[in-house]
Amino acid sequence: MVTAQDTKDAAAAGAQKKPVQRPVSFSVDYIDSSIDPRKDIYNYSCGNWIRDNPVPPNKTAWHAYWELMEWNLSLLRGIAEGCAAGKSVAPGSGESRVGNFYTSAMDLNRINELKFSPIQDLLDAISKVGSLDDIKAVIPKLHLQGVDALFEWESWVDAKDSTIYSLYFWQGGLSLPDREYYLSDTFSEIRRQFTDHMKKMFILNGIDETKARECSDTVMVIETQVAKASRAATDLRDVEKNYNRVDVAELDSSHPNLGLKQYMSAIGVPETQLVVVGQPEFLAMLDAMLPQHGVEQWKVYLRWHVFHAYARLLHQEVRDENFDFFARKLRGQQEPEPEWKKALATIDGEIGEALGKLYVEKHFDEAVRSKAMQLVGDIVAAFRARLQHVPWMSEETRRSAVGKLDKMNLKFGFPKRFRDYSGLAITPDDYVGNVRRSEEFEARRLAARIGGKVDKDEWEMTPPTVNAYYEPTKNEIAIPAGIMQPPFFDAGMDDTVNYAGIGSIVGHELTHGFDDQGRKFDASGNMHPWWSEEDESAFKSLSEAVVQAYGSQEPLPGMFINGLLTLGENIADLGGVAIAYDALMERLEKNGEEQSEIDGFTIEQRFFVAYCQRRRESIREDALRERLVIDPHSPQKYRAIIPSMDLSTFDAAFPPKPGEPKRKRIGLW
Repeated sequence: MVTAQDTKDAAAAGAQKKPVQRPVSFSVDYIDSSIDPRKDIYNYSCGNWIRDNPVPPNKTAWHAYWELMEWNLSLLRGIAEGCAAGKSVAPGSGESRVGNFYTSAMDLNRINELKFSPIQDLLDAISKVGSLDDIKAVIPKLHLQGVDALFEWESWVDAKDSTIYSLYFWQGGLSLPDREYYLSDTFSEIRRQFTDHMKKMFILNGIDETKARECSDTVMVIETQVAKASRAATDLRDVEKNYNRVDVAELDSSHPNLGLKQYMSAIGVPETQLVVVGQPEFLAMLDAMLPQHGVEQWKVYLRWHVFHAYARLLHQEVRDENFDFFARKLRGQQEPEPEWKKALATIDGEIGEALGKLYVEKHFDEAVRSKAMQLVGDIVAAFRARLQHVPWMSEETRRSAVGKLDKMNLKFGFPKRFRDYSGLAITPDDYVGNVRRSEEFEARRLAARIGGKVDKDEWEMTPPTVNAYYEPTKNEIAIPAGIMQPPFFDAGMDDTVNYAGIGSIVGHELTHGFDDQGRKFDASGNMHPWWSEEDESAFKSLSEAVVQAYGSQEPLPGMFINGLLTLGENIADLGGVAIAYDALMERLEKNGEEQSEIDGFTIEQRFFVAYCQRRRESIREDALRERLVIDPHSPQKYRAIIPSMDLSTFDAAFPPKPGEPKRKRIGLW
């Protein structure tokens, strides 16, 4: 629940062109009644909102999530400014770290004075590289500082032994959003602009124009070769294909140019026998590729990646050039965000649990969690009932599926224990240094836990985050405090709106445990087969219908939704709406409530309109184009229409007209 104090805090958070408004959960004013809801339930529900809410110049899209994120940012700003100004803040405390970080981020005069000096030691280390062995030595140093060159690594729950953390090696080394940006004719102009951007960045660092062009061409050649060896986004969703457990000694000997055992030691990985390689062919290509280019070419590539990693934090000329390409040209964003918003995004990304702890203490009402828990219980019960009656599932698989649901860990609000940042120095006059120290602090924390016992209480999102997740290796869902507010949950609203809002979100995350990839993990989070062959065949057949239903949609001329890339999210959307609707009807029956009209809508109508309104969005064409290539989520319009109309109860809400062809439903859940 957002309190009167929250409203006061948001209003006092600082002067803005337009005061931040508390988001609205449901409004009849958003409805465009000139549209037939059976032809377009999305624009019927949100048409007036879309008309009245063009994308702001400092955004690539504007939607219900952004409305709440703006509200949360205003609250976080009040916290950060209070910490920065607080004279009684204890040194080394969370308040001190947040306040110092914010002060350093907002000191633009000092940032501009320092120019490239905050990253000069990294550039100097690259300059000293004289051989492939030197490259082996410098890569872990760069990775510890947040510079993602060549490949990536991750410390995560082992997918086949969910009791321990394993080291994962993953493909990486690209600057553009996806391999397709290097290979597809669709993005030829983007590639030209990208090489121009890199040239300008090298010039800003003091390299003459001719040499800068050579440098940008060198990076483009290397990254294009890396892109060709990279798996497509669709293939990266296949959890089985991307799990390859390898002996460390064997991995090291078969990739002599990468020096992976030396790398592991340098980043602080304890002695371990096995690691997981996501894309073995990528590492093999990278190892073969290193001697194919001269050391000087690799130095150019590494220098570029240092620029790329820190451009948004450096002096104004570099920030402006970085924004011009990666925001304006790539995604269509017209203006940068205000500095205070960028500062808060950085703080949340680097020491998010320190900031989140203060956010929870000041703005999260425990009464909200209590009321939401009742709703969540209803959602779980509704999904259990659906699993028990899914016609294509055998009894043996059904028992295992219900067992997995019953064992699912449900997290709400914030962690039981907030992260301890002791030993992390955050000063008020060293913004880039604060980020670099935070990056290394977190990287070494993650490396040190490899081989150790999994912490089931750890969260993967910070408390103010406006989102939620399901993690298959832990068989858990998490709903941060940040999303438990309007427009997704409002303790003062009727159940219909809340079940269509946060209820469908919880249902969505639960369903991820049984989507095309999540279903491959058992109740303990281990990846192994537990479905009967007949059930798996039936599921795949229904999944193909999901792929076809979404893949036939054309959001932009000549660009269709990738039904395979978005399959997991689409399955979860279909389940989330169905489960939320069932739970609402059960709740109304338990409460003995009359299913009377509200705002002139029946309960059924209000549910579907509320669900579509929580997916309201305006988006720039360039941003939509990027999402269609890399985003595993379908565009919001289709996430509203297809799951709504796939329910038979949609016909009860908005009856078909005489002679209207009967709609074929997927009926997965």
